[in-house]
Amino acid sequence: MWRQFTVFLGFCVAVSAHASSPGAWSADDAAIQKACVQASGLKSVKPVGQIIRYDDRVPVAALVLEGIYPQKHMAGRKGRELCVFDRKARQAYVSEADQLLR
Repeated sequence: MWRQFTVFLGFCVAVSAHASSPGAWSADDAAIQKACVQASGLKSVKPVGQIIRYDDRVPVAALVLEGIYPQKHMAGRKGRELCVFDRKARQAYVSEADQLLR
């Protein structure tokens, strides 16, 4: 009887979900925002909206950034970029996204 209970208890522990703490989520959000801002080519760049997280099958997060185009011919025009953050590689990739949101 004890052996069956021990096996059952071990199974329950093995399959239980391990959720991240709120502090861990906040730290991860800050790391994603920092990486995205550093990868951006815009001046005075800041996140717009919230981070969009995909599940572990597609281990990325996305964030829209807004700032000022640094090129002289853009004459201080505001621009937007989409940042895709690879959660496994901890790498941010940005692309111009003015046409994404109007």
